[in-house]
Amino acid sequence: MTAMRPASSSAHIRTIGIIGAGQMGNGIAQTAASGGFQVLMLDVDRTALARGMAAIDASLERLRARGKISAEEKMRTMARITTGTDYSMLADADLVIEAASEDEETKRSIFNSLCPTLKPEAIVASNTSSLSITRLGASTDRPERFMGMHFMNPVPIMALVELIRGIATGEETFAAIRDLVGRLGKSPVEAGDYPAFIVNRVLLPMINEAIYTLFEGVGTVEHIDAAMKLGANHPMGPLELADFIGLDTCLAIMQVLHVGMGDSKYRPCPLLVKYVEAGWLGRKSGRGFYDYSGDKPVPTR
Repeated sequence: MTAMRPASSSAHIRTIGIIGAGQMGNGIAQTAASGGFQVLMLDVDRTALARGMAAIDASLERLRARGKISAEEKMRTMARITTGTDYSMLADADLVIEAASEDEETKRSIFNSLCPTLKPEAIVASNTSSLSITRLGASTDRPERFMGMHFMNPVPIMALVELIRGIATGEETFAAIRDLVGRLGKSPVEAGDYPAFIVNRVLLPMINEAIYTLFEGVGTVEHIDAAMKLGANHPMGPLELADFIGLDTCLAIMQVLHVGMGDSKYRPCPLLVKYVEAGWLGRKSGRGFYDYSGDKPVPTR
């Protein structure tokens, strides 16, 4: 006889904690609150929390203006989100999703502060876009209740969530999160615990190659993006997309791929490294492959 799979219900998940109020964190918070969940959004920086809540309010207002939600729905969604800077606020969370920067030591430090405050049955997920789920899970007190839950940016719009098991992730944990993704109105795809999973394993080397194409003088920023939009029907050119993702994040993912796969084809382009060293991180810093200081983005190279 075939063994029975555990029930896939996520009904016990009612309160979701989010660690990080940046672009990904506030997007996940908005999505969860819009889905009817109580949301606890934590960040060590109160200014970041204020910016995150302002971003959620602006996003919901755009939906209201387009007739997608009512003013009452917007108000109810905002009311479901509580913010704070103390990990103790997450004591009653059923699920906590870490959405901090793509740096392993930062994430490990967060889990060290988080886990002692949680109830034993709480699930912890990481929104990492490239790091080992097995290794991150091993740094917690609950590797069987830990997994990867990689949302796409912008979270309220993008349908996909990559689900990644660590070697110790329990089947009940995985099944519950898979069910939860459906309740959030998203579509899950299961990915193996290998560097960068599926989307970024395919996407970031393409972006890195576009940067090499610029670096080697094959084309300009404008022509490389136009070529991929018009020639491959991409909605956004690879350099424009890199700016949208954040060049520091692109570099971090390429470094994980290069080290994790041990293959020179994943070597980050030196020009990408230089842009990050210059603090030219893309849209979030106002300058990357485009300059965003004016009314219209202007190529910087």
